[in-house]
Amino acid sequence: MVRNKKIKILCVVGARPNFIKISPLLQELKKYPKFKPILVHTGQHYDYEMSGSFFKELDIPKPDYNLDVGSGSHASQTAKIMIEFEKICLKEKPNLVIVVGDVNSTLAAALVAKKLFIPVAHVEAGLRSRDMKMPEEINRILTDHISDYLFTSCPEANKNLINEGISKKKIFFVGNIMIDTLKSQISKIKSQKYKPKIFKQLNLKPKKYALLTLHRPSNVDSKETLKNLLDTFKIISEKIPIIFPIHPRTLKQIKKFRLKISNKQLKIIPPLNYLETLHLMANSKLILTDSGGIQEETTVLKIPCLTLRKNTERPITVEIGTNTIVGQDRNKILEQVNKILFGKYKKGKIPKYWDGKTAERIGELLKQFLRR
Repeated sequence: MVRNKKIKILCVVGARPNFIKISPLLQELKKYPKFKPILVHTGQHYDYEMSGSFFKELDIPKPDYNLDVGSGSHASQTAKIMIEFEKICLKEKPNLVIVVGDVNSTLAAALVAKKLFIPVAHVEAGLRSRDMKMPEEINRILTDHISDYLFTSCPEANKNLINEGISKKKIFFVGNIMIDTLKSQISKIKSQKYKPKIFKQLNLKPKKYALLTLHRPSNVDSKETLKNLLDTFKIISEKIPIIFPIHPRTLKQIKKFRLKISNKQLKIIPPLNYLETLHLMANSKLILTDSGGIQEETTVLKIPCLTLRKNTERPITVEIGTNTIVGQDRNKILEQVNKILFGKYKKGKIPKYWDGKTAERIGELLKQFLRR
């Protein structure tokens, strides 16, 4: 450790899930006088509800750098991030780069840092869906194999990394950092004082509605697949109202394919901020989703979750949590919905270290690493 000098740690975020994961880590790093965390926002998500509102809600400081890369193909977006992030690394000469999750920003920043011989720490390492058609899976694998410190959220992730030939000395089971943020906000969303406008506008009652999120290419890029899912949701909505905060990508595809949603029970609303989403999740009867993080949050909230994918990189949420993989199979989806509505669905348990203290464990480890 260099005496009397701050240890610079570049923390990179780019998309909505990243903000939720970096918030508790930034707060933890500030507890150490020797650390100087520097926040870099790539601008991969630039819509206010998809990005800006999270900084305000989670008390994340204004980014020290905003690359403003915006949307684009995977190649162009990754390339833009790498070009701009390299300039920051050369200017700041950080001691460590921390990346979180599995988005393009994660891989781009890790590649730049590694080629400049800057150590890389990957938070949420080792998750695997075994589906190479998922861009996130490619990002996860490549990032893990060039990172120096791999912080995992479950024992299964450790096994994945070891099976891929990664040294055990680099792997640290610290728990799920997303749950740190959830735990810090749970009292707020359950307070009688907190009632989101949308909850009042739709006249929602606790446990009397389902929540839907949908945005994966495998679900929305095919007209046939998307139509089948919308028809399935229509059947479900005849049993229980469905609240659908629609992702910009999904809305674009529905318009492109000229699909119509006429059922009044399927209530389409704009994207929600983090606290609004948590509130709707915590009070819902069930959740239909193709998101990764929601599978984890519902397990901790003990809300039934039906994942509209053929696989998951978070199998622990299925094995001991409240999650079930239903894919795009209408019969399987309806079968599980009926189980939930009739009180025959599994209860689920909370995995080890999903306790709100993951950032503390990472902070202690980083202190040890950077002292060397």
